[in-house]
Amino acid sequence: MHRISRLSLLAISLAALAPLAGAQQHGAHGQHDPAMRHGQHAPYAGLQKRDIKALSEQQIADLRAGRGMSLALPAELNGYPGPAHSLELADPLRLSPEQRSKTQALFNKMQQEAKALGEEVIVAERELDRLFKDKRVAPENLASATAKAAAAQGRLRESHLRYHLAMMEVLTPDQVAQYNRLRGY
Repeated sequence: MHRISRLSLLAISLAALAPLAGAQQHGAHGQHDPAMRHGQHAPYAGLQKRDIKALSEQQIADLRAGRGMSLALPAELNGYPGPAHSLELADPLRLSPEQRSKTQALFNKMQQEAKALGEEVIVAERELDRLFKDKRVAPENLASATAKAAAAQGRLRESHLRYHLAMMEVLTPDQVAQYNRLRGY
């Protein structure tokens, strides 16, 4: 059941992103851009040279470095501070030595986990890309490859969100409120 719930959540997340992808190919009124049909406007030109077509070099670097990449925005923007920014704001938040130590430990663990999970995303996206590149894609392996990539992305996102949740046990309610003020929320 837990696995099905995660996959369902991932499917919903991916469905929410579909309009963004479509917006890149359609004009302001949802019509196909005639200039695009004639090669005058090619938003993907040059991307075919990427190692993994769906990931830029910056995205790959961010995944390998364990960076957040806005994956925890539901937590961050709803009052759940993250360990990285809590460490950056340690002085104005007046973190105690014990809080700093716990926050640093959470950050270190999050980074280690995020790097490993980021590598899983890279591998899954590379495999999906390879199916198309090698002309081996079929409905059966496409479903499996996209589910694998979505699951990897979901595990990475869940990891980042989980550490924001963990920070709620480290910070006091006043510190959480101060964090949100300092971050401009």
